[in-house]
Amino acid sequence: MATIGILIPRWDVRAVIDQQPSATAVGNRRRQPTAIQPPGYVATTMASTPAVHHAAPDRISAANWRIVLLASLGGTLEFYDFVIFGVFARDIAAALFPNESPIVSLMASFAAFAVGYLARPIGGVVLSHYGDRYGRRKVFLWSVFVMSAATLGMGLVPTYAAWGIGASALMVTLRLMQGFCLGGELPGALTYVVETAPRIAPLVCGVVFSCVTMGVAAATAVSLSVRTWLAPEVVPVYGWRIAFIIGGLGGVLSFVLRRSLEESPEFERMKSLASRQPFRELLRTHRAHVLVGCALLAGTACFNGLFFSHLPAYLSQVLQYDPRQAVFSQTVGVLAAALGILLTGWLGDRIPPRYLLRTGVALLLVFSYPFYLALASRSVNLTLLLALAGLAAGLTNGSFAVLLTDLFPTRIRFTGVALVFNISFTIFSGTAPLLATTLIRDTGLPASPALLMVVGAALALLGSLWIERYGGHVLRVAR
Repeated sequence: MATIGILIPRWDVRAVIDQQPSATAVGNRRRQPTAIQPPGYVATTMASTPAVHHAAPDRISAANWRIVLLASLGGTLEFYDFVIFGVFARDIAAALFPNESPIVSLMASFAAFAVGYLARPIGGVVLSHYGDRYGRRKVFLWSVFVMSAATLGMGLVPTYAAWGIGASALMVTLRLMQGFCLGGELPGALTYVVETAPRIAPLVCGVVFSCVTMGVAAATAVSLSVRTWLAPEVVPVYGWRIAFIIGGLGGVLSFVLRRSLEESPEFERMKSLASRQPFRELLRTHRAHVLVGCALLAGTACFNGLFFSHLPAYLSQVLQYDPRQAVFSQTVGVLAAALGILLTGWLGDRIPPRYLLRTGVALLLVFSYPFYLALASRSVNLTLLLALAGLAAGLTNGSFAVLLTDLFPTRIRFTGVALVFNISFTIFSGTAPLLATTLIRDTGLPASPALLMVVGAALALLGSLWIERYGGHVLRVAR
């Protein structure tokens, strides 16, 4: 045996050990002897062989549901900020990016919004490196703390009239800080919950993203309250500040509550075998998985950028809807989306999630242009139209997350999920409001943002065709 130990490289031994059931999983059964393969065989198969999960119950305890909900809080704050920036984009533009042309001022505001997304891939790589090497919990705590401080600061930024270009630069800097921390937030939450409850991964991922979507509902509710209780002339001055301050304080509360979280059970079991260079290992062994994941998320990312962030300013400024009516209708649409996501998560335990995603992106592909035409012509009740859009998108938003985590094994899962999530959301979501506004300006067609949604949905449909080949690290093993 000593001779065999010398012949097999250290990483081969780790691969063999990582695939053995733990004592907890097998109880008092004797461990079967491992058939040791030649080094070349392990090297060619370790990237594609799913790590074996330990036995997990089909239901999780109340304590674990609490863990799932706590893991969702940072993502809830992320989407809250996402929508607050969109809802108050015109007011932020006037306060920090003034210009003689309102459309140019709005574009500058959306450009600052997009800049925050540029920091997300970097933040995702850095934070997921620590998450895969040292554990998920520490990343959870510090990312939400710094993110909350940045959000709070955004509510306190002086106006352009007071600080000049310094005020604009400060807002952009805070957006960069916020984006850096957000790069590891939702990917970390998704990684954490599938490792806590792998047998019901579609459902817990659906719960996480439903809670995250409720951050949009919270943002629109805050916006509606501000516009209701403040005088109309005061809203552009203080409305967005109040909203950001509320978000920052909510993040501080999330930090306090998350301190009670324990480490992911699956990570604890393989902690001693954690990858020392997860990003490098990911690019060496799972490049195709990353490309498939980026395509798979295009539909979700594009829809979220358009529906959650661009839509409020688009309805009130381009189509001249009443701002309060627009916010109310969007809130109903968001609640419908959250309900659709929960239902999709539940169905995902019974129907392969890839079929649910394909159905969702097909609906987005076919109905995007009719949706924008109906908005522009006001031929359909606004609230009903947005509710139907939210329900349809629930199929995509409720299934993409578990399919994404399914692409990567435990030792590099956080890094893989973070890289794919942040690249896709930076390209397809962060730039969507700016690109949509530019399309409207250049074409003069109010329905032109539908083109972005069609492209995103087509890419997602294409990516879903490769899921069976490259997935199987969560769903196939859990079954």
